[in-house]
Amino acid sequence: MRRMAWVAGALFLAIVPYGASAQTAESRRAAFLTHAPEAGCGPAAEDTPFGQKTSDSPSSHGFDLANLDRSVKPCDDFFGFAEGGWAKNNPIPAAYSEWGTFNILHDRNEDVLHQILEQASKDPKATPGSNWQKIGDFYAVCMDEPAIEAAGTKPLEPEFGRIAAIHDGPSLQAEIARLQRQNINAALSFGSFVDPKDSTRRIALVFQGGLGMPDRDYYTNEDEKSVLLRNAYVHHVGNMFKLLGDNDAAAATEATAVLSIESSLAKASMEQVDLRDPDKIYHLLTLEQLKALTPHVDWSEFLKQVDSPAVSSMDVGQPDFLKHMDGELAAIPLADWKSYLRWQLVHAVATELPARFVDEDFAFFGRALTGSQELKPRWRRCVQAVDAHLGEALGQYYVQRNFSPEAKARATATVKNIITALRADLSTLDWMSPATRQKAVEKLDAMDVKVGYPDKWRDYSKFKVDRGPYVENARRGDEFDFAYDVAKIGKPVDRGQWVSTPPTVDAYYRASMNDITFLAGILQPPFYDPSRDDAMNYGAIGAVIGHELTHGFDDQGAKFDAQGNLKNWWTDEDLKNFQERGDCIAKQFNDYEVEPGLHENGKLVEGESIADFGGLTIAYAALQKSFEGKAPPAPIDGFTADRRFFLGWAQIWAENIRPELGRMFVTMNPHPVPRLRVNGPLSNMPAFSKAFECDTKSPMVRPAGQRCRIW
Repeated sequence: MRRMAWVAGALFLAIVPYGASAQTAESRRAAFLTHAPEAGCGPAAEDTPFGQKTSDSPSSHGFDLANLDRSVKPCDDFFGFAEGGWAKNNPIPAAYSEWGTFNILHDRNEDVLHQILEQASKDPKATPGSNWQKIGDFYAVCMDEPAIEAAGTKPLEPEFGRIAAIHDGPSLQAEIARLQRQNINAALSFGSFVDPKDSTRRIALVFQGGLGMPDRDYYTNEDEKSVLLRNAYVHHVGNMFKLLGDNDAAAATEATAVLSIESSLAKASMEQVDLRDPDKIYHLLTLEQLKALTPHVDWSEFLKQVDSPAVSSMDVGQPDFLKHMDGELAAIPLADWKSYLRWQLVHAVATELPARFVDEDFAFFGRALTGSQELKPRWRRCVQAVDAHLGEALGQYYVQRNFSPEAKARATATVKNIITALRADLSTLDWMSPATRQKAVEKLDAMDVKVGYPDKWRDYSKFKVDRGPYVENARRGDEFDFAYDVAKIGKPVDRGQWVSTPPTVDAYYRASMNDITFLAGILQPPFYDPSRDDAMNYGAIGAVIGHELTHGFDDQGAKFDAQGNLKNWWTDEDLKNFQERGDCIAKQFNDYEVEPGLHENGKLVEGESIADFGGLTIAYAALQKSFEGKAPPAPIDGFTADRRFFLGWAQIWAENIRPELGRMFVTMNPHPVPRLRVNGPLSNMPAFSKAFECDTKSPMVRPAGQRCRIW
């Protein structure tokens, strides 16, 4: 099922665009108390952290001067200066809602996966039950469009029959639970989660859910564009019912019922800013307390229906939402709930059905919602599907070709070099007391570093994959994923498990684990390039590593201790100082416009912006440290090392973005848009204004009284 979420603490703009890989249940739930995908670091040369180059290195190494727009002054708009040429020469392809450095590397990785899957799907000697057989068969049935057309929606008929047979409250609950087992979050979302106050154990979690559109704001906003998009959504839902065989009148009635139910759930849902506050989404309730809160739900029976281990309590992310949903279970007619559940099912599997469903699904979730103009090629969609359902099985073959154990060791060493720089910074912060500083250093030293790929791979032996209907393979994959997640309830936390697959272009920090992960998919050019100078690499991968590290000390991460427990470790005065510095960042981004009249949400992007600023500050300090005792490096292409550091940062955020997706980012993404990720933190850095000799009145230089400072 397509998911719109992020893993907290990540680097990338992690809203999943149309056609991207679905997330696992683990990664969806990690979104609530972790940080999302972003940074990477590539294999470094043996002699220095990043492979030092001399001043006679070719200008083509790591940076193309054609990317520059010299008509823009760097002190006026550094993003425009550093990426203006790139933007003009790289229009967004029709199948994409954004096009930039991440997309290019993502597609390059998919090319490698494509070669692997083509080989696996055509191997007659694949051992039955092996990962090689499973990835090959899953890809083959996804590519077999004639068979998909022939199967139609027949594989779904038993489920539609169960929905039609709903006749009372208990049977409605049973079907909602059954859909949960298929990773379809009808009405709510259920799964496992690391206990925020005891990071050694996993507990049951019930969370708000049930929406078809990405976020509550799509149902509640009353501006003209939101109203038009809602109308388009109702039209789309009606069209899907028609494709299932309903007549025009019935489809219109059902679509109206769907919007009514989802709007009701949306209005009771917590807003994105509040979802970022771990204190607001942790409510450990006993089953007796849950019964009092939701008298129309039999939780003991529900746990059996989703095959969950027995529990005496669970975390309720949003009690007000759950109470409201419980009332709606009794108040809304069963006929409307049946329409809603039919929609939830067909919506979840639309991309696995015949072309008429795929095209209609894309018409709204691709074209209307994100601005994409055409579907990606079938093979790309199928590669993404295999990565979504068998990601670590496929990832093993990816790292064999693209990321050696030696590269993993060198990348790990590079991360530790940046950790050293952060430790030095923490030791000298003038606004932090010795008591808090000691705790901060303890947390940094306890941080677990994961690089490239897991030490232990996931076991897919219980996931049956054959050459039968594609939708059946995909649904078994969803059921396997849900069962894998729920089986963790009541068990000790396995800190070796990962939430994203090795080929993913991303990195992330998890507050509940106090770990940082840099995936093999991002540990390569342009994030890290052994052929270019240190300054460029420190500005790119160095800042990305620093970004993830400082997530442990952003507005979310700072609430968790060295063991990953939600526990205050700050003195009152230090916490007040820290929050004031975070408020400065939030206010700065509140003032930025994404398009005329549409501003960034400063509180939503505060954590990621703190991490961007901190990452750059730490990486710059590490670069300067690397120069100690050496002659200053000579300029390359006319740019000093300091200037190339900042160009390295800008390069990884080169991107064109469609306005539809830009508006989605502002609504629900905790990362600012790329232009502001570049310009925002740099405008706070005296090192930047010094490097480019900016006047104090330049747009890229914030006045001293407004300048934010944390690290």
